[in-house]
Amino acid sequence: MMKRWIAVAVLLLSMAGVTAGQETYKVPAKELVDLADAPPPPSAFTGPGDWLLLARPAVMFTIADLSEPELRLGGYRFNPVTHEQSRATYAVELSLLNGTTGERRAITGVPSRLRARNFSWSPDGSRLAFTIATDAGVTLWTADVTSGRASRLGTVLLNGTHPRRPFDWLPDSRTIIARAVPAKRAAPPAETRVPAGPVVQENLGRRTPSRTLQDLLTNEHDAALFDYHLQSQLVALSLDGTARNLGAPGMIVRTEPSPDGQYLLVETVRRPFSYIVPEGRFPRRFDVWTRNGDVVRQIAELPLIDTVIPDRDAAAEGVRNLSWRGDEAATLFWVEAQDKGNPKIEAPVRDKVLMLAAPFSGTPTEVASLATRFGGVQWANGDLALVHERWWKARRIKTWRIRPSQPGTPELLFDRSAEDRYTAPGTPVMQRNARGMSVLRLADSGKAFYLFGEGASPEGDRPFVDRFDLTTKNATRLWRSEGQQYETPIEMLDDDGRRLVTRRESPSEPPNYFLRDLRADTSRALTTFPHPTPQLVTAKKELLRYERADGVKLTATLYTPPGYDAARDGRLPVIVWAYPEEFLSADAAGQVTTSPHRFIRAGVGGALPHLMRGYAVLDDPSIPIIGAGGAQPNDTYIEQLIAGAQAAVDEVVRRGVGDRDRFAVAGHSYGAFMTTNLLAHTDLFRAGIARSGAYNRTLTPFTFQAEDRSFWEASETYIRMSPFMHAQKLNEPLLLIHGAADDNPGSFPMQSERLFQALKGLGGTARLVMLPHEAHGYRARESLLHMLWEQDRWLETYVKNAKPRDAAAAPAATK
Repeated sequence: MMKRWIAVAVLLLSMAGVTAGQETYKVPAKELVDLADAPPPPSAFTGPGDWLLLARPAVMFTIADLSEPELRLGGYRFNPVTHEQSRATYAVELSLLNGTTGERRAITGVPSRLRARNFSWSPDGSRLAFTIATDAGVTLWTADVTSGRASRLGTVLLNGTHPRRPFDWLPDSRTIIARAVPAKRAAPPAETRVPAGPVVQENLGRRTPSRTLQDLLTNEHDAALFDYHLQSQLVALSLDGTARNLGAPGMIVRTEPSPDGQYLLVETVRRPFSYIVPEGRFPRRFDVWTRNGDVVRQIAELPLIDTVIPDRDAAAEGVRNLSWRGDEAATLFWVEAQDKGNPKIEAPVRDKVLMLAAPFSGTPTEVASLATRFGGVQWANGDLALVHERWWKARRIKTWRIRPSQPGTPELLFDRSAEDRYTAPGTPVMQRNARGMSVLRLADSGKAFYLFGEGASPEGDRPFVDRFDLTTKNATRLWRSEGQQYETPIEMLDDDGRRLVTRRESPSEPPNYFLRDLRADTSRALTTFPHPTPQLVTAKKELLRYERADGVKLTATLYTPPGYDAARDGRLPVIVWAYPEEFLSADAAGQVTTSPHRFIRAGVGGALPHLMRGYAVLDDPSIPIIGAGGAQPNDTYIEQLIAGAQAAVDEVVRRGVGDRDRFAVAGHSYGAFMTTNLLAHTDLFRAGIARSGAYNRTLTPFTFQAEDRSFWEASETYIRMSPFMHAQKLNEPLLLIHGAADDNPGSFPMQSERLFQALKGLGGTARLVMLPHEAHGYRARESLLHMLWEQDRWLETYVKNAKPRDAAAAPAATK
């Protein structure tokens, strides 16, 4: 009798259009599978000489990879068996490329099932070190550049639990300091099945706001496991095979050798831990050791950091950004906030940069006082360093020239809006010195330095190389990408700025590396990687320029399917794939942010694979949310979102490409938030695809994205922006996809689950797909192919084959 009632209940649910359950992974059409399986291009890692490492990443993980043991503690994820970071990108093929001759040399001797990462060149450029993950643990390897032959170094297993690279070269290029898993230790702490009592937290009147974070510690057993797996033994490994332990094991998360190799900066995490902030804010200690493991001096001991307000201009009190000066033998530098790290406190000086030389017994020297927040430094010598400061709320960046050996009045080199891409001066070019440290590459006997820039302009990005004269404060353009190709500088090979390694591509030509001689104005191909997806060669790419109703200039990239001819094939169904951004300036919001000359790579993370199914794709259309004149951008989020989407749809229709009755909107993360809002507040789209979004902003009460007010400061804005609060108006079909192990702040899987429940209760058309083991970005081949299958089926059903709207029910910009 019970089985009969269950059968009746299932039948009634099916008739009502409600289905639930676990499905097997599906595979989409072959043309989508072929794009997903296309090999990605190799990544280049430049060295101190003419050689580059080319590392080809794995195409995708498998669901078996993601099903391996995993702990989520202290804000990050790792495999407790191998002590390797979970889901870390790794290379499956390694080779060396000579940037001068173009000689290509395979790295041999590595395991056939290669999972290599953490690449690091020796200071003299003669060897390359890297880790290889195995079933037993993380092993350390080095490769000889002359022969290309690789071999394992030592027998220790490294502790890759922490995200930082678990080893560093000493400047002798013969010794590596590694964080190893202690050889002798007890079994991991076992969880008690019967709890000793409740988990208790309390707050006694302190303000301790925090953004909604994931993978935090939740109880004392978590804390014990975290302590256990973070324990590392420092080991000095020589290329001759000898190994020597340094000091005692501890929760060591960073070991940075001084440039002269005589000291080690050791960062150790301490108890007590916290249940509300990740490891980066746990108590910690910074010590200087000798290279033999003896403690020279404690530099700082920091308490738990749990009172920093969630503001981009906020900072922790005490020592931060502690590191070595790359141009000195053994000089530490660090930053200390002068305003208690609180941007709401008025202060003429917010940050100071201090330094202390060996033997670390004197008083720190102040080298820079900054009116806003420290944003980085590049060292050159005692007469030159570049110090950057920034203030996010005003979107300002300043760059100063200081003289570290003679602290005095700094010289202002750049003062600009962080939003203004057109005036960006570029990034200072660095090089490795003889000790393997990164320092500024200088020209004209130290009177100038070089800049690599994106070259943003109204015609699109045109990368460039400049020489900046420190006397005149003027930049001279040495080279700029021209023509119908996109070429970007990768590495400068000499101090006179003549030889340059670049990466060149076009919409139909994949990225390849070139040697360019700037004086002779010649270039020579160093690689000839084939087109990974030749089926897309005849796809078209066009940069669109148009305006919003209020006059704000917008841009987008329109892609059409291979072989498409508007006169012959007529109008197409269109997918709008976007991600809104906040601005303080309408002029900055209207700037072009891409290049029409870049290679068309249909990565599965976006909408471009659907070109092969007959859709046009409007990729990254400008959806600016502007807060000009002191206004808060998000207070008019909905109005500006609608205006941007309306302008994008109108432009594609005006060009004769898009069928107004067959537009879809889609996005990931904040793009998913946008998608659901556009479906709730407009009738521009027939359906939507929202992946791994957050839809109820009351669940992220202490700021989100670029919103720096809390829910209690801007409750009306939080509620109005939340599509969950307007679910009754969400009457177009919505496909919700979410990683079941999402690790992104705020976008808990519950966000999609609750929105689906709301739509189900309101009678909406929706489908919720939870991908097992997937985080915020999806990695497994099974998951990605299933995602493409879901998207393709949704688009075919509700967009491509959608019936025309009645003339009386034309799409409206607002509901």
